[in-house]
Amino acid sequence: MLETGNEAQDFCLSADDDETVCLKNLAGKWVVLYFYSKDNTSG
Repeated sequence: MLETGNEAQDFCLSADDDETVCLKNLAGKWVVLYFYSKDNTSG
């Protein structure tokens, strides 16, 4: 689990325009990661 100040491991995701975005390509830029675990659940 990440905690404030920890570095995230590199990962890649598909963007809305079918491009692939990798964390390593954003080095030196501000990045906000937001996770919402209740998506598509009854919670």
